[in-house]
Amino acid sequence: MHYFIRRWFSKMAEVNNSTLFLSSVAVIVIFSGLIVLVEPQTFPTYFEGLWWVMTTVTTVGYGDYSPVTMEGQIVAIFLYLFGIGLIGVAIGKILEVFSSYRKKRIEGDIVFSGKDHIIIIGWSKKAKFAVEEIMDTEKGVEIVIIDDLKEAPLLKENIYYIRGDASKDDVLIKANVKKAKSVIVFAREGDFGNYMADGETLLTVSTIESIAPDVHTIAEIMDEAHIRNFKHASIDEFIISNETISTLAVRSAFRKGVSHLYSQLLSRGTGDDLFHIPLKKRWKTYEDAFNDLLDQGATLIADGSDLTINRKLKEPLPEDAELYAICDEDTFKRIAGKGARDHDKDDNGTND
Repeated sequence: MHYFIRRWFSKMAEVNNSTLFLSSVAVIVIFSGLIVLVEPQTFPTYFEGLWWVMTTVTTVGYGDYSPVTMEGQIVAIFLYLFGIGLIGVAIGKILEVFSSYRKKRIEGDIVFSGKDHIIIIGWSKKAKFAVEEIMDTEKGVEIVIIDDLKEAPLLKENIYYIRGDASKDDVLIKANVKKAKSVIVFAREGDFGNYMADGETLLTVSTIESIAPDVHTIAEIMDEAHIRNFKHASIDEFIISNETISTLAVRSAFRKGVSHLYSQLLSRGTGDDLFHIPLKKRWKTYEDAFNDLLDQGATLIADGSDLTINRKLKEPLPEDAELYAICDEDTFKRIAGKGARDHDKDDNGTND
């Protein structure tokens, strides 16, 4: 008997998941109806039969329902023999799937299918700070980290890890780079010279360009002189790592406290920040936008990378202007909300 039971469980474990699931549902439905049919005085409705079957096969056994007739007890015996083993294997399979998925997530062996996510290539302290900044800026955004670490450096509900070489097509495809919102490539840290680090970055961004030429790409470069080597790759923005830090240090040496100003503008953590401002239809010139924002507690400072707003206030405001202002988060939310409504209204305040 022991041999046959062991063989039964072995066979059940070999059944594919879909067949096992359908078989489990069939057993529950059939035995729920069967116990009602043979013992209606104890199980007057199908729900009572279903309740008894579910508590039996999950071995909870509350004891509030149990068959009292011989026919009902025979049904129970067959349920014990086939149902409990089948449902037990099914539950085990479900737990195995969850365990396997978690293991794959930790080891970076997954395929990401989302979109509008941010990909971070190269894990380091800088990458960690970048993740924190992203979460502070837009809490719900999904982040995919690519590196060659044995285990995920960071895992949360909306943070995923893919292990591999980001210069390989298949790794970037696993990260669904074609549908990403942007990609940030950090230079490799360690005993690598600037030339080697930037060379690896060049290889990575070249692969990104070949797969997803339209994705917004930001690359950290260790030496500004190497930028000319990237001229054939469509890099949207470069971050000059060493020179940025050195410049900030020198400015702080000549003017105390200036580093705090830069830190406040670059981080969402404290104080006023730099925000992208949605356009409003009533703004015809830069001056209209400047004065309106000033009245609301924000200071307009740039159109894209153009910081000469104060010298061209009388000029018409282009339809594709990318305005940036300094203000606190509450002020920005108020302006952005008004901007979204005004953008869809004509000058009389009615919808287009």
